[in-house]
Amino acid sequence: MNISELIQTVLIYALPVIFAITLHEAAHGFVAQRLGDSTAAMLGRVTLNPLPHIDPIGTILMPLLLYFSTGGAFLFGYAKPVPVRFDRLHHPKRDMVWVALAGPASNLLQALLWGVLLYVLVGSGVTERFFLEMCKAGMLTNVVMFAFNLFPLPPLDGGRIVVGLLPMRQALMFSRMEPWGFFIVMALVITGVVSSLWMQPLMGVTFDLIKMVLSPLSFLVP
Repeated sequence: MNISELIQTVLIYALPVIFAITLHEAAHGFVAQRLGDSTAAMLGRVTLNPLPHIDPIGTILMPLLLYFSTGGAFLFGYAKPVPVRFDRLHHPKRDMVWVALAGPASNLLQALLWGVLLYVLVGSGVTERFFLEMCKAGMLTNVVMFAFNLFPLPPLDGGRIVVGLLPMRQALMFSRMEPWGFFIVMALVITGVVSSLWMQPLMGVTFDLIKMVLSPLSFLVP
């Protein structure tokens, strides 16, 4: 892939990625607020404005450097995590699950909406590659975020869900790995374990689900 193609790909993915990150983080804060903790709301994190959610290094610098240095073969990034005081939730252990699920759920919903938009554009006779590719990028970006964040290891959302579902003793033991969780996840990503054993199977199932849900719109495609 040459430089012009790389830049075009970055432009195609820019809007879907911004939406995916912003709504993911805002969803965590919104559900936390509804369940008793207004920490994120007071810090201005329950917002559709992407700026409060962007981490200069994790959201911009790192993904761009990895993308251009590997020709798009490897990409990783992160947003500012939404602060949640779980002790302020009405039912901390149970509500932790709902707060954690909110982010991936927002990505699944966005993937569906990008799919709907793709059907509508194709059905309307739109042939501009940029817009069609952006819809596909929106679906892929959100399915990737949905699957990756559900990986069952803290501090990822999947890890917090596991903590909320386990009995108290086991939950406390499992949560103790959170300080090293990021490094463990990165090691598993680099070695391909996350991709082969988690991402690919879950993404395949997710795309099948999206295809099934969107199947009533197939009449729009000539």
